[in-house]
Amino acid sequence: MPFTTPFADRLNNVETSAIRELFKLLGKPGIISFAGGFPDSAMFDVDGIREAVNAALTEEAGGALQYGATEGYNPLREQLAAFMTSKGNQGVKPEDLIVTTGSQQALDLLGKTLISPGDKVIVEGPTFLATIQCFRLYGAELITAPVDGEGVQTDALEALIEQHKPKFVYLIPTFGNPSGAMLSLERRQRVLEMAVKHNTLIVEDDPYGDLYFGEAPPPSLLALSASVPGSRDLLVHCGSLSKVLSPGLRVGWMVGPAELLAKATMCKQFSDAHTSTFAQATAAQYLKAGRMPGTLAKVRAVYAERAATMGTALRRELGDAIEFVQPQGGLFVWARLTGAGGQVADGSELAKRAIEKGVAFVPGAPFFASNPDHATLRLSFATVGLEKIEEGVARLAQAL
Repeated sequence: MPFTTPFADRLNNVETSAIRELFKLLGKPGIISFAGGFPDSAMFDVDGIREAVNAALTEEAGGALQYGATEGYNPLREQLAAFMTSKGNQGVKPEDLIVTTGSQQALDLLGKTLISPGDKVIVEGPTFLATIQCFRLYGAELITAPVDGEGVQTDALEALIEQHKPKFVYLIPTFGNPSGAMLSLERRQRVLEMAVKHNTLIVEDDPYGDLYFGEAPPPSLLALSASVPGSRDLLVHCGSLSKVLSPGLRVGWMVGPAELLAKATMCKQFSDAHTSTFAQATAAQYLKAGRMPGTLAKVRAVYAERAATMGTALRRELGDAIEFVQPQGGLFVWARLTGAGGQVADGSELAKRAIEKGVAFVPGAPFFASNPDHATLRLSFATVGLEKIEEGVARLAQAL
């Protein structure tokens, strides 16, 4: 007998991820994929993680294997507070953060605690696809703020805040997914100032900030909030170890006002009781061992070389058919087809042609909550070696 029980009305607001659907097409042998949004598994510090697991089971097996506090395993909260402080986020204490099952859960908790059906939320255009789906699931009306090579356009953002009076603003200021853009220092200051001016909550999602090439990016909004009186109380910061240590650990965290963290903790109790204590204990031991700086240095060097190789190949092979800003960090090149010389100017159309040529990427349109730019596309260089990047870009050029 078929399933006939009606689903919740909230599911009418979301649909299956276009990226997940694309992955169904990647079974073709020999495909070079620039479609993924994940780190290279070859970069994982397996030896360091193994040592951390052993240390967790040796030093506090009971704590690592038992139920734990919903707010998080305290040794990990202490290590994360120290990790945040080392990056310029002065004054972050263990009680200022809760541990989440990846930063993805932090977004879900924000949806549960803040969004009522019909509430307006401002996001970047483009932005993280799962954010669009998550916030819509809770009934948000999403307003899109435009992005350029320096991140969200703050003049336009302020005009939207004044017009819509949103529940909150969601930003990925540093090497955003998919845009790869880095919000300039001046714009970061403006964002914090307008938060105070308009009494508007800002959510800073920062899973990629440690993956910089060359010079470090400007300080996070959280770090800068000390210089803008009143802004700390209007700021939520979401972090993750997924892109720098291991996605499989599912360890993220959220820093925010105490009242919000209390409500988020209550909702997390209903969801999963707590993030895996074993994963938390492992992460705590890893951070305690001091291996993270060396791991980050290695990862940055590898990704920087791959990003440079992809940028050079795109300019050489596709010429004026494509335009993009060379990424300064993160995992992605965000590009736009120009249609020069009558070549294809639609990302979805090019994606279909590219699969036939043996290369995959993600069209850009799904990353927009409204008014999608169909000429855009996202290319990830993170999991592909240098020779494959060269070959994949050459195949892409053949698909034009």
